[in-house]
Parts: sequence; C-alpha cells; structure tokens
Amino acid sequence: MSVHFRFLTSSLRWLKKAFGFFCLALALTWATLAIYYSNLPWPGLRIALAIVFAAFTIWAIWFSHRRRMSVMAALLFVGVVAWWIAIPPSHDRPWRQEVAVMPRAIIDGDNVHFTGVRDFDYRSRSDFTVRYQERDVQLSHLTGLDFYVAYFAEGPVGHTFVSFIFDNAEPLSISIETRPEVGEGFAPVASLFKQFELIYIVGSERDLVGVRTNHRHEPVYLYRLNTSAESARRLFLVYLNRINELADTPEFYHLLTNSCTINIIRYANAAGRQGRFDIRHLLNGLIDSYLYHSGRVDTTLPFEELRRRSLINEAAQAADGKSDFSERIRANLPTIPR
Repeated sequence: MSVHFRFLTSSLRWLKKAFGFFCLALALTWATLAIYYSNLPWPGLRIALAIVFAAFTIWAIWFSHRRRMSVMAALLFVGVVAWWIAIPPSHDRPWRQEVAVMPRAIIDGDNVHFTGVRDFDYRSRSDFTVRYQERDVQLSHLTGLDFYVAYFAEGPVGHTFVSFIFDNAEPLSISIETRPEVGEGFAPVASLFKQFELIYIVGSERDLVGVRTNHRHEPVYLYRLNTSAESARRLFLVYLNRINELADTPEFYHLLTNSCTINIIRYANAAGRQGRFDIRHLLNGLIDSYLYHSGRVDTTLPFEELRRRSLINEAAQAADGKSDFSERIRANLPTIPR
C-alpha cells in the first residue's frame, strides 16, 4: 500500500469522524435549545431540563462506551423533536398593541377592502395613539411596487418590507414581522424555536416607515422597483391570500424559513419572478445589492450612489406628521419610468 493511498484513506476516515461529530453536536445543540425555548411555563425547569439533557447525551454518546446508552440518548432526542413539533401556534396571547390586530382583506371584483390597517400616531417608539382603520383600494389602480430595507444596525442583516403604489390613493405598506407578546422583543435565536407567531402588518407609510426613521432611528432605504403594474397586481393578490390564511390559521415566525425577505422572494416567485436563490435573500441587509445586480432597480447610477440617494431618514424626519408623508419621502429618489 503506497504512502499516498494510506494518507488518503486516513484523511477520509478523519473527515468522516469530523462530519459525524459535527452532525451529533448540531443535533445536541438544537435539542438543548428546543428544551430551553419550549412551552414549559417555568424558566427554571426549562434550564434544568436542558442542562440535564445535554449532560446525559454527551456522556451517553462520547463517554459511556455502551450502546444501550447511545440508543437511550437517541430516543430522548426523538422525544424532544416530537415534543417540539407538537407545540402549536396561537392567536390567543397577550399581544403588544402594535401587533394586537390581525388584518384581513375582502376581495370584491376590482375592490379590496382591508380591516385592521395600522395607522398609529407616535410621540416616541413606546408612546403612541393606537389607531386601526379600514381601507379600500382598487386593483386596477395599482401601478407599482416599492421596496424598503431597514436596519437595527447597518450590516448584513436587516428588515425588508414593501409598499404597493396606487395612482389614486396613498401607498399601502405590508410588513412581514414577528408578533411579540407584552414584554417581548425580537431575539434571532429564539425565533428559530417557535417563540414568535407571524403577522403581516398592513399599514400606512406614515406609521410603518415613520416609526423606524423618526422614533427607532433605524437607517431606512427606499428603492423603486421596475416592476410592471401587472406583476405588482399578481404579487398583491398573493399577499392578500396569505394575509387571510394567517388571520384564519396562526403560524410561527422562523428566521430562516418564514421571515420577511424569504417570504417576499417566495411570493415573488409565485407571482412569476424568474431567478434562483441568492445568499443575500438570507443576509437581507445586502438585498439591495441583489436588487441592483439583478436589474430590479435603477442601474443608471453606480450602486453606491443609488444607495446614498435612497436613504430617506432625513426626508422622513422632515415629513413627520405631514399628510403628504409618502410624497415627501420620495421627492428626491431616482426616477424609474413606471
């Protein structure tokens, strides 16, 4: 047996062991976190069970050297998976006021009647006047689609949402978000373990955009998509269907599979989008780069110049409280013929 062959065989054995160790460690980490984030109401018990499970599994698999213990650890893992799958989403929780009302859409020919449209008046991020409205829009007057990227802190992860543009009414924003309970805030790891239900917030830009730019002080970028009116209408109908499905049947938010940008791309695919998965769909703080390089926004300007001109915080702060908020934040954007 040659030296090269022995080296190759040894390397393959090492890679096989390393891969097996990685898979076991990943499964152990997931199950431990699933117990910690489970639906048991007592935090102390959840922590204790997670620690006991992790300690026993590590001992059983890597230190006991008894097959029976490894089988027992595997059965415990299957039990945790079954428990986690059985945890149901709910519409009946003490929701924060910002997500207390699920919107609905009633389609009657060309007319769409919305209930639960959010239009809060904000004095600060936590001080506001609650106001939910009803609103009617016409499909035949839907002319385009605009895309927002907001950042908690500028980087590879952000929040995306869209506004549907009408030629006879102000834009209508739809934002796919977590539905936190009173006292909760967003936590990325927790969102992987059924900690948040999903909500599609339908609202005015004065609310959904203004709270981010003027009170949370998040950098917000607005991009005009070169989508046709027909494509925008198809996408709008997909959104309407999902809004009603969610109002009838609750779902869990999931950072990687049921979140803002992933769903936007999914619905764009359903509406006729042509394109493959891109890592920037997950690293959605970079999604504007994807939009630019796939030709879905204005490409007559260099990307950095387009991005600079698409930052709307200054315009939104100047438009705070104004009835023509949506017009003002678009005043200096690069123009794309509709």
